Amino acid sequence: MNSKKSNDSARPLGVAMIGYSFMGKAHSNAWRNVAAYFEVPAFERRVLVGRDADGVAAAAAKYGWPESATDWRSVLDRDDVDIVDICAPGFMHAEIAIAALEAGKHVLVEKPLANTVAEAEAMARAATAARERGIQSMVGFNYRRVPALMLARELISEGRVGTVRHVRAAYLQDWLADETASMSWRLDKATAGSGALGDIASHAIDQVLFLLGDRVTEVSGRTHTFTTRRPGADGLEEVTVDDAAWATLSLGSGAIASVEVSRVATGQKNSLKLEVYGDKGSILFDLEDLNELGFLDATLPVREQGFRRILVNEPMHPFLEAWWPQGHILGWEHTFTHQIRDFLQAIAAGGHPSPSFEEGLTVQRVLAAVEESSAAKSAIIQLTEPDAP
Repeated sequence: MNSKKSNDSARPLGVAMIGYSFMGKAHSNAWRNVAAYFEVPAFERRVLVGRDADGVAAAAAKYGWPESATDWRSVLDRDDVDIVDICAPGFMHAEIAIAALEAGKHVLVEKPLANTVAEAEAMARAATAARERGIQSMVGFNYRRVPALMLARELISEGRVGTVRHVRAAYLQDWLADETASMSWRLDKATAGSGALGDIASHAIDQVLFLLGDRVTEVSGRTHTFTTRRPGADGLEEVTVDDAAWATLSLGSGAIASVEVSRVATGQKNSLKLEVYGDKGSILFDLEDLNELGFLDATLPVREQGFRRILVNEPMHPFLEAWWPQGHILGWEHTFTHQIRDFLQAIAAGGHPSPSFEEGLTVQRVLAAVEESSAAKSAIIQLTEPDAP
């Protein structure tokens, strides 16, 4: 961080956000609310950035940003901006994030980290160099901040399920089930990088690694596009990403994880199901019931065994002390508030927020291995521990 910022400790941190659509809306809500519920360092929202002047101005007014801009590069030159939150499409992540880190800005970037492994590696190198100057970075896998999933991780790390044997992760949506649904940037490999694979398998894979504290050693996968052309501005356009993907992951611990994702699973709206099976117990979770965790303790006598429904809304559960009385449920939007809280607190403490860009790179390598395996028709792709970026 430059000397002017480091010497001006009394000034609130200035925040710029790049991108104002779906994720921009979710992040704006978190920036608006976080200080009302959590102890965080003082900050002020400065500017919302987007490519369309009228669109970003309207979004800024709606979401409470005092300014709007169309040139993200000029925003990085501002001395009153200390944090850059990147909610732009994936093809823009690497350029913006690297430039922001080099300009001395703390950076939060939406998942997946990048569109390619090469971009993700460059971002991780930039993050490592910036960290030596006290500049922090984080990738936005917000489901790590679901209280029920944080509890699941605690139970696993405490040995409550014993040795994990296998994990099932299925993230299913149906917003592309209609073959007449319109073409968008999310269906173009040049802008999105991949389809369901990068969009939602990144979440599923990150959760497998997060819950188990493990690493992937082998990958076998397949991707498929069910609707290859969709209506666009100039007629039918080619869809160049996957609609669905499947993968089998071998983990360093010896456990096996199966991952299935789809954006054409008719009737499934936003269901991330996670199942963890150990030799002493099991855990069940579904994002559509995100306040609940299923837990089976197999050490009990057989006649007493069965899945227990834990409503993760007690004050001692992660994050809950800041919200409502016990039993009053939280929603999807709260995960972004928790994410911003952790990022701000890490900046204030000089710590290393997680998931780091290096962790995002790990997920990116797994995504790339799924694509490589699919292209090679069921080949098993070996993953080794990379050298530090």
